[in-house]
Amino acid sequence: MTTNEKVARRKLSLLELAKELNNVSKACKLIGYSRQQFYEIRRNYQTYGAEGLLDKLPGCKGAHPNRVAPEIEQAILDYSLTRPTQGPLRVAQELALQGINVSAGGVRGVWQRHDLLSKHDRLLRLEKTHREQTIELNDEQIRLLERFSPRLAP
Repeated sequence: MTTNEKVARRKLSLLELAKELNNVSKACKLIGYSRQQFYEIRRNYQTYGAEGLLDKLPGCKGAHPNRVAPEIEQAILDYSLTRPTQGPLRVAQELALQGINVSAGGVRGVWQRHDLLSKHDRLLRLEKTHREQTIELNDEQIRLLERFSPRLAP
């Protein structure tokens, strides 16, 4: 039984005790809830049934409303593939020149969702994409991959 289910069971026992005693104040004192909490619990139970007793986590359901649009996210990922060593501010500025408005924090958020926060992670993604999709690397990308390669010097 999870903690959330234990709390729901305790709330249900509060409602049952209040019904048995015909006294909300005494039931609340015995169980350890305030009367205001009791009436909120009772209202949730009457409205939603047993589901209303479960604690709900705060926050929005699904994607955050301020999340970057999917087409902008793809543009960030594509640009990060061509220039993996640039930081979020530079990426945001370069995309703004292309007419894509996104903040540096938005770029960082996309990188965080795709595990690309560090320069090393973005370079590894470039190398992986090159291996899997056989994309053509330009001279700058080849130079960067050679420069940041973890191979040991002879």
